[in-house]
Amino acid sequence: MSNNPIGIFDSGVGGTSIWKEIHGLLPYEDTIYLSDSINAPYGPKGTEKIKELSIKNTELLLKKGCKIIVVACNTATTNAIAYLRNTYDVPFIGIEPAIKPAALNTKTNAIGILATKGTLSSALFSETSDRFASHIKVIEREGKGIVELIENGRLYSDTMRALLLEYLQPMLNANIDHLVLGCTHYPYLIPILLELLPNHVKIIDSGEAVARQTKAVLEKNNLLNLSAEAINLKFYTNGSIDVMYSLLGKGFDVKHLNF
Repeated sequence: MSNNPIGIFDSGVGGTSIWKEIHGLLPYEDTIYLSDSINAPYGPKGTEKIKELSIKNTELLLKKGCKIIVVACNTATTNAIAYLRNTYDVPFIGIEPAIKPAALNTKTNAIGILATKGTLSSALFSETSDRFASHIKVIEREGKGIVELIENGRLYSDTMRALLLEYLQPMLNANIDHLVLGCTHYPYLIPILLELLPNHVKIIDSGEAVARQTKAVLEKNNLLNLSAEAINLKFYTNGSIDVMYSLLGKGFDVKHLNF
């Protein structure tokens, strides 16, 4: 099993931000990335539908022999990972907004969270926020429309910039000093956010922590690939291959797959 690939799925191309962190930390691991772009975003779909889509993605990755599955989607994690862990006999790595480091390190006692509806309305998000951020001001904003723009290749559009300005303004009015990105699509916004935010606002995403946790779980289960053979990095999407290439760069094995 140690030579089998790491499976990663997301409601689209955003989870490639997580894939980059995992591949950077574990360069000798084979990976299979599944982009369910045709169903993006998961956020508004409701728990049962999100669970159904997560099951579909998980079973496809298991058929391809994956030894561990990274749910590279905040919404799928908060709504479905408990079910997945109870149902399938492989380790699962989930993702949730990095509220804890923002809440512990804020100097202004105000943090902003930009996330999808499905994440902000989930029980797991509420529990995490209550546990770590009950003593500070938390300004939450649903990033409505952001995922759709990224999935349609409009990351650097004027529409995206206008949306971000709209969502950030209440946070800036509250004097936040940390912005938590609660969707794996959102790290691709960082170049734009750096232009729009004051220098003292720190942007936090979960990618590096997820990669470290993936490595730790592989080590614990004796699943690290110790082979020095050439690696296989495979990407499947039921959406646009061109959008995948725009985020990954050319030279990767990206295929269209109906699923």
